[in-house]
Amino acid sequence: MKLPQIIAPSVLNADFLHLQREIFAVEQGGAGFIHLDIMDGHFVPNISFGPGVSAAIHQGTSLPLDCHLMIENPEAYVEDFVKAGALYVTVQAESTNHLDRILNHIRELGAKPAVSINPATPIESIKWVLDIVDMVLIMSVNPGFGGQSLIPYTCEKVREIRKLKPDLFIEIDGGIKLSNIAEAKAAGANVFVVGSAIFKTPDPQKTCKEFVDKVNR
Repeated sequence: MKLPQIIAPSVLNADFLHLQREIFAVEQGGAGFIHLDIMDGHFVPNISFGPGVSAAIHQGTSLPLDCHLMIENPEAYVEDFVKAGALYVTVQAESTNHLDRILNHIRELGAKPAVSINPATPIESIKWVLDIVDMVLIMSVNPGFGGQSLIPYTCEKVREIRKLKPDLFIEIDGGIKLSNIAEAKAAGANVFVVGSAIFKTPDPQKTCKEFVDKVNR
């Protein structure tokens, strides 16, 4: 099975005063997902936005929403984000004591469950749920802020998961740039979250297209 190569721009780094324009730019640039970083100021040291903004973004794009919950007590919020239009709902393995339960609940709600682990979290912590998720997200920086540099050993984690599950979507998030995206792809990632490297450039549409072209060569 040949997996699609997907660029998932993170709107956390977009210009919120002109968010519709920013989303349109990456749509035209060939993005495959819109990535939503949901932060609560507890699980990570930052606050972003909630289901209301997510629902507004859903109304303003035809692209699937890839919603990453970097929050405590995700059980209380997954239904809200599914109702807001999220296709993929990603839960941090470190944020819940009932990972199997919440992932199955996401599927019951009609969305695609996904699981994420932080850079230092071992792959063994998610080994037993790989058969019930549609995607694994490997954090390649410590979550909470944009603009960080990719931690090199996280590509090895991608490589190990690809060996375990050849047909699984594997997403990598953090520090992805035009200079290192080929390395992440070679490790086995096929979904690439890109934030500041797209939205902080003068022409996000052109830059997004450059990322799309790079991973499809």
